[in-house]
Amino acid sequence: MQHVILITGTSTGLGIRIAVQAAQAGHIVYATMRNLGKRDALDAAAAEAGVTLNVLQLDVQDTDSVTAAVAHVMQAENRIDVMINNAGAGFVRSTEQASEDDINWVMDVNFNGVVRCTKAVIGHMRRARSGHIINISSVGGLVGQPFNEVYCAAKFAVEGYTEAMASYITPSFGIHFTCVEPGGIASEFATNVLQHVQSTGGMLEDEYLPILQKYIGGAQDRQGGDIYQTADQVAEVVMSCIAADTPPIRIRTSQWAETFCALKTDLDPDGRKQQAQVIAQFLT
Repeated sequence: MQHVILITGTSTGLGIRIAVQAAQAGHIVYATMRNLGKRDALDAAAAEAGVTLNVLQLDVQDTDSVTAAVAHVMQAENRIDVMINNAGAGFVRSTEQASEDDINWVMDVNFNGVVRCTKAVIGHMRRARSGHIINISSVGGLVGQPFNEVYCAAKFAVEGYTEAMASYITPSFGIHFTCVEPGGIASEFATNVLQHVQSTGGMLEDEYLPILQKYIGGAQDRQGGDIYQTADQVAEVVMSCIAADTPPIRIRTSQWAETFCALKTDLDPDGRKQQAQVIAQFLT
């Protein structure tokens, strides 16, 4: 079945590969990004794959921008079948070192942006009694990691938000919700995180420095290991969720991610048991 798919954060990495794979599968794709001046990589990938993408401006931190993009798609297509909340930003800094502006920015991009986009499309999906909202989370939304506490907090929020929406909107209106939980992705994401460390004061000379150096050194050593997937491999998991009649509420994208999160996910890998328990507890 051909879907109308709206994707955020398609100027780099995973967003580009999701957009291209969705178009290759025959879907109508609206690929969005905050700054259209950074669309060259997306255009090049589309041209190489021989697919057509509809490219729109959408800044997940700007409600007016989100509303305008959704209105554009609805006017053109009269529906949005799948919303993929992919836009996000990493952040490596201890709480003690992070400024309040830093913390607000991380939460706004990674969590509030998901809420803004979901809020913009959910009414259209509810009236259609169908739809699928896919939130690109992380293993960091299940397991807290060193120096990533603010980022993990944002992704934990996305996980809770997704679970809560799935508990009553899915059975009532037929709209599915999925959190996709990659480990590392071999793309610009990790590089951008390190660049942000430098742009916000670099590695500060304090008691955290040797711990941070150990963390970053370990991350660099792991580049050749099984933590990191290609963006295409993660995009394939996203496409499998789109194609599923009953998509999972949460899904890891690699065996490494499954093993890393196993203590929290083994009893309910796809989240459906917890969903059923919540529905039985509160809605029956």
